[in-house]
Amino acid sequence: MKKNLLLIVLACFTFSIASAQSVKITGVVVDSTGTPLQMANVIAYQKDKNLGSFGITNDAGKYQLLNLKKDSTYVLKVSFLGLKTIEDTIKNIQEDRTLNYIMYEDNNMLDAVNIVYDMPVSIKGDTITYNADSFTNGTERKLGDVLKKLPGMEVNDDGDIQVEGKTVERVFVDGKEFFEGDSRLATKNIPADAVGKVEVLKNFNNQSQLKGLGNDDDRIAINIRLKEGKKNFWFGEVTGAIGQGDDAVRYQAKPKAFYYSPDVSINILTDFNNLGLQSFTFREYLRFTGFNRGNTRASGSTINVGVGAGGILNLQANRAKEIESKFGAFNGSWQVNKALSLDGFAIFSSVDTDQETLTSREFIGTGVLENTEDLSFQRNQIGIFKLGADYKPNENFTFEYDGQINLSDVTQFNDFTSSRSGFVEDIDQNESQKPITLDQSINMYYTLSDKDIFAFEGRYIDAEEDPFYNAIRDRQGIADPEPFNGNLGLDPADPYNINQQKFVESQKLDAKVDYWRVLNKKSNINFTVGTSIVNQDYNTN
Repeated sequence: MKKNLLLIVLACFTFSIASAQSVKITGVVVDSTGTPLQMANVIAYQKDKNLGSFGITNDAGKYQLLNLKKDSTYVLKVSFLGLKTIEDTIKNIQEDRTLNYIMYEDNNMLDAVNIVYDMPVSIKGDTITYNADSFTNGTERKLGDVLKKLPGMEVNDDGDIQVEGKTVERVFVDGKEFFEGDSRLATKNIPADAVGKVEVLKNFNNQSQLKGLGNDDDRIAINIRLKEGKKNFWFGEVTGAIGQGDDAVRYQAKPKAFYYSPDVSINILTDFNNLGLQSFTFREYLRFTGFNRGNTRASGSTINVGVGAGGILNLQANRAKEIESKFGAFNGSWQVNKALSLDGFAIFSSVDTDQETLTSREFIGTGVLENTEDLSFQRNQIGIFKLGADYKPNENFTFEYDGQINLSDVTQFNDFTSSRSGFVEDIDQNESQKPITLDQSINMYYTLSDKDIFAFEGRYIDAEEDPFYNAIRDRQGIADPEPFNGNLGLDPADPYNINQQKFVESQKLDAKVDYWRVLNKKSNINFTVGTSIVNQDYNTN
């Protein structure tokens, strides 16, 4: 009991200390007539121009700035479109403060001059727009660095984006999807100085006809608006490094290029290095080969035919002797006309991995000394190609097609040698496969009237896998015993040479039709009929 009481007291003491280290500022913003101003921006900057806190006034003109550091000096900036900006310096803040502000018209504003002012944050419907320059100081290198400074946004080490705790599904640049919306490639590659505005799209659905029909409350996307100087011409960066390490030349080359215009977008990413850095991870591979192309909720069946991974293994850079990575990716889109748009991407990746383990063991009591050498080499080569089309002749009908081919060429060789008690045992293992997957989908959406909406979504997957395994066991200088205690019934051999060839062919068809009857702004009735047909052949010898 005493122990529990002590823990409670300690927790309360710790919480009180943490609370004492931060303060908050609250208040009300009104205009010269005393009318509360809704949607006024209130920002607290520190001396180094870093953002301390941010708030937006509500319909009563109230705001709050939380988690400000005690004993710090802040500059409060209050802004509202058409009114003179207020700047107030708060020195060495020690406790919670209440600060009210009155905003006046700018006397220097001329009737003949149109002044354009960008609010740091604006909200319109389900879209929150951040002006990136209001939260950055020029030290940011990538998009991820910019997003980390925006209120309510987080970016983890893998490049995943979260807004108010919800994971961002897709990333767009000027309304065009960036590499199928992959947030990791976007946060790690888009230059920070190209970012003008960041739009958070809540209750996201890629099809405007379906918006509000399903449970889209937890679906979020972001759209990056480029600065004016980053449109209609090429921009990018080149990173290069070379040096000497471990008696080998170490290098890295990462050219990147981007082009955006109203009708065409092009993104080119490359990375060549032997520093042990993975340019294209297994998680990213699964993201591009396993995503759902439907726009309705729970589209497609949960039946998994188990294809597409292609035997690619997660690399362990901290345990490898040598890793050489080559990566190239192209993403583009073309607005052919008002009704038709085309998009696609191509991704190439090749990774060579060498591992070596040397072990020496002495078995106590027997005096036996064993020395082992374990060498392995793995090569992962993949190619992903996708072509899509979106046809929307009018507001009531949409047709989408996506076709994708996934190719892999995976080989792995392992050589294990054990020396003990006067003999040498050698085990060689070889694995390889070249899987191929064809993945196609067709989606159609039709709005018959304001209250009647139809959707068809179909997806067909055809995949082949051909894994091969070979193992050779040889005890040099003596006859090899039958392995596995004779359970396999193998004929005596010296050495044993065993191999297995498998072939797996899979087809999967998912198709469904949805009908919505809209009752009112908050309610609708949804009827769904669909089918899932799966066929899989397995052969082994």
